[in-house]
Amino acid sequence: MERKQRAANLSGAYLAVVAIAIVLVNLIGWSFNKRGDVTKNERFTLSKGSANLVSKGLKENFTIKLYVTKGLPTLDLFVDDLTNLLGEYERASAGKLSYQVIEAKTDEQKEEAKSHCATGGCQPLQQVPFGEGSEQADQATITQGYMGLVFEYGSEEETIPVLSPENTQGLEFWISNKVRQLRDKVDDSSPRIGLIKKEGITINDENLVPGGRGAGPNMKGILSQHFPFYKFEDVDLEEGKKAIDKDISGVLMMQADKDWTDSELARVDEFLMRGNKSLLVISGAVNMKASDPTMKAELNLRNLDKLVDSYGIEMKKEAIFEWGQSLRLPMQDGGSGRQQWIVFPGVLTLTNTAEFDEKNQPIDGSFTGFFRMEQLGVGFPSPLVAHPEKQPQAKLKTVLRTTPNASVDADSPVDFGMKMAWPQEGKGERGQRDVAIEVVGVLKSAFSARKPEGFTGEIPAESKEASRVLVIAAGQFLANPFARAGNAPPMPPQMQMMGSAAGDRNLQSIAQVYAQATYVTNAILGFKNLLDWVSNDTDLIATSAKLTSDPQLIYGDVAKPKFEPTDDEKTVQKRNEAWREERRALQTKIGATLTLFPPIGFMVFGLLRWRRREARRAHVKLAA
Repeated sequence: MERKQRAANLSGAYLAVVAIAIVLVNLIGWSFNKRGDVTKNERFTLSKGSANLVSKGLKENFTIKLYVTKGLPTLDLFVDDLTNLLGEYERASAGKLSYQVIEAKTDEQKEEAKSHCATGGCQPLQQVPFGEGSEQADQATITQGYMGLVFEYGSEEETIPVLSPENTQGLEFWISNKVRQLRDKVDDSSPRIGLIKKEGITINDENLVPGGRGAGPNMKGILSQHFPFYKFEDVDLEEGKKAIDKDISGVLMMQADKDWTDSELARVDEFLMRGNKSLLVISGAVNMKASDPTMKAELNLRNLDKLVDSYGIEMKKEAIFEWGQSLRLPMQDGGSGRQQWIVFPGVLTLTNTAEFDEKNQPIDGSFTGFFRMEQLGVGFPSPLVAHPEKQPQAKLKTVLRTTPNASVDADSPVDFGMKMAWPQEGKGERGQRDVAIEVVGVLKSAFSARKPEGFTGEIPAESKEASRVLVIAAGQFLANPFARAGNAPPMPPQMQMMGSAAGDRNLQSIAQVYAQATYVTNAILGFKNLLDWVSNDTDLIATSAKLTSDPQLIYGDVAKPKFEPTDDEKTVQKRNEAWREERRALQTKIGATLTLFPPIGFMVFGLLRWRRREARRAHVKLAA
């Protein structure tokens, strides 16, 4: 009994020491007001970009007013988290930013909340109901109140009218962008981005979701609504007669339906040679008509290779077929109701995985435009080849590439129409192809030594300062490729009162699944980051990464079957079905492993601990 008592006392003493140590560690952390964040995207701490924005980017004092409602556990926890975040902004601002927490209880406080934005220009705060269920399923607590932010800088105001306590992801992103929006508005410091006009794909096209009645969303509208600090300006080169405004930060060239003239390309080259300018090219060899459900593509570089080839980026007149990370979407068979997986090797779902080393990951997550992004949808790309010897004073970097299991097709037209078996699968050599390449540095001119006839500008032999070029060889990189092919063409005004045309329902259903996945969202976030690359303003890139969701699971251990040109259709279908069954078996195995192994491991650990304790007891000798 005495020994047991002594052991119990020692155990109690050990527990007391551990408890005291934990309390002391927490007290020390609380006194220094520090906390660690080991998440990959720094979800719970303020990023350096947000800190720089409020410490170096503000000329005047900035005030944030947080109107809150308390009384429910969910609301109270959310207010605590939000207050901690605003406290980090305040500490990082070196006295330039302050915040207030206002619990709008009195009529006077509620009227004050409503009065913001009364003169127009932003949305007023909204009074909304908040509810929380009790332990009894038939009871709930409902309260009305405010949960919003008011931003004040100079004589201007902006708001986030309603915050959802259930959705805390990306709070820093939206707060920092509101700060930036208001700052650029007051200080008139918004970056100017030129959109070179040419008939073809534009960011005004309604090609993000399957079409219905009325106008659909487009990339420019989404960016202008949520990030109004970017100033888009149409640039009309007037067939090369007009120079690009020197005050524009950078220009965007997209997939054109007609060839670019030498004079137009020379104007772009002239712009880059000014130094500290940017060119973003989203265009490749695959040209596909809108509202064409056959999805047949013409291979044509539209003369654009004359410009970018001089910067060290060779554009190949080929279409890429990706057999390793091709798009796979679940679709319901209308007859049997059975779920089928549709494969589209012309649409890539590039995903960073452990099977690739750091240098060969499909997405360069360190690049500004794709910072910390691990999955992107890339519609109908063509390959690029880097030639660094052409730009000895610049650095070339591949930022998007296929897997080593990609082939190419150079026979125009290329049929991308939906099918169960793809004849291209047995054609061409497999290999990793570059899809997007960046060039940064002092650039040698593409046209100074061969100015087009009638060109009136002067083009120096090299840029005065470092300029930037990025080529993404996929004209539909910013589109939902199935919505673009499946949506009906726009009707003339006199016919719009009769309603919109139906379009291709099969492609529209695929477009809906594509839009509900992360591909369209990641394209929007990627484009926002690319605009920061164009304007050379990269401070807030890390905050954008906090909005990206985890990539979808892929099963790289199950290789796609390889085919020979002589294989008939039945052989192709049989091998494809065997591949799908192998993937399903692996999915089942992973599910069973995750379900069974943790509890089994816990049980084994408990048994081992028990056996070890029993063995120790068996060797205990009583004192004489």
